[in-house]
Amino acid sequence: MLRRYLGKLYVQVLIGVAAGILLGALQPTLAADLKPLGDAFIKLIKMVFAPVIFATVVLGIARMENMKELGRVGIRALLYFEVLSTFALVLGLIVVNVIQPGHGMNIDPTHLDTNAIASYTATAAKPTGFVDFMLNLIPASVVDALAKNDILQILVFATFFGVALSHIGPRARPVVDFLDSFVHGIFAVVGMVMRLAPIAAFGAMAFTVGKYGFGSIASLAKLMGTMYITCFLFVVIVLGAISRLAGFSLWKFLVYIKDELFTVLATSSSESVVPQLMRKLENAGVSKPVVGLVIPSGLTFNPDGQCIYYTMAAIFIAQATNTPLTLTDQAVVLGVLLLTSKGSAGVTGSGFITLAATLASLGTIPVAGMVLLLGVDRFMSEARAITNTIGNAVGTLAIARWVGATDQARLAAVLDGRSDPEDLHALYEEDDADMPAAGDAHARHAA
Repeated sequence: MLRRYLGKLYVQVLIGVAAGILLGALQPTLAADLKPLGDAFIKLIKMVFAPVIFATVVLGIARMENMKELGRVGIRALLYFEVLSTFALVLGLIVVNVIQPGHGMNIDPTHLDTNAIASYTATAAKPTGFVDFMLNLIPASVVDALAKNDILQILVFATFFGVALSHIGPRARPVVDFLDSFVHGIFAVVGMVMRLAPIAAFGAMAFTVGKYGFGSIASLAKLMGTMYITCFLFVVIVLGAISRLAGFSLWKFLVYIKDELFTVLATSSSESVVPQLMRKLENAGVSKPVVGLVIPSGLTFNPDGQCIYYTMAAIFIAQATNTPLTLTDQAVVLGVLLLTSKGSAGVTGSGFITLAATLASLGTIPVAGMVLLLGVDRFMSEARAITNTIGNAVGTLAIARWVGATDQARLAAVLDGRSDPEDLHALYEEDDADMPAAGDAHARHAA
């Protein structure tokens, strides 16, 4: 019984996290040197990230029976993303103004060490406008987009290619069959990589505790606590309400994706679980076209955890440095973040860079104040990444229900544990006959 329990991936990840924290507390110097373990895992996932996104999106679109379905899903997904990310920004703004975690710190920004954020402000000094953003959607070449793991550029080319294959019709069948086999092979690789998650969790947590320690975060514990509480409330109240409207239990769904959530907790990267999360959503009865379009685009356009962090961190810096902000100033911060928050890449550190770009473009809140966040940004990264992942997954189910692309009977069976292969290897090797039929707007489950 114990052996079977220890064989579960999420249990192994938890053991790795606990061991990493213990080593970081007892041997901080040794623990700080274990950072490559977590970095290697992220690189392994990113190794397969681009091909998974490309092939999945192409297959989903190529198998659509009607191109109107693509526009219907895409428009509703973007509308959903904008509403949810705006709500997250507003929630963060309200909570940070009520609790005021930076009040009373009385930090003089002219006395802060700006060298610590030189690399971030160098990146932030080049804000991109709407025209630049649209031009950057077009890849210089397909190879360049895939090599850089540029999510939006990959999505643009994959969409064009999928539409082209759909128009070609029967002549595209060999390409579609090849991509289908290719995706199965990539997911098998993902299954092997995921077996290394406990080691990555051990290395990442050991480095975090060994490098920064517990004492270094004591003075900013109020900000961290506020961030975690806000993310928790967002998940329970907002995403819980959306889950009920979409016809499923949020708690049961979180239990279903627990392996992915523990991996995100350890690696602080929502990108680290994209391939396996897509596979699990398909297994739960969501059609492949919807999963293939919503999950990748959600990484950039639906970063709920990042949005909460942005407004809280920006106002916290203003409070800590005694920078006066009127209601209009805060409205401007919110408006700018509505645009800059869409540039999040879903990886550790991206939130810090985006925040630096936002503050640099505003000119009212001192960018030097970001030094205050350096010691705890890594700890808040877990809350951001987990909220991003849950928000993206719940959003996919909600959008699928909205467009009628969910097999509700299959979803209920999976979430109730009546049809859920617990073993990850079995999940990744699962036959196509057990997956929702792609291209069907109502996602029939092929028996």
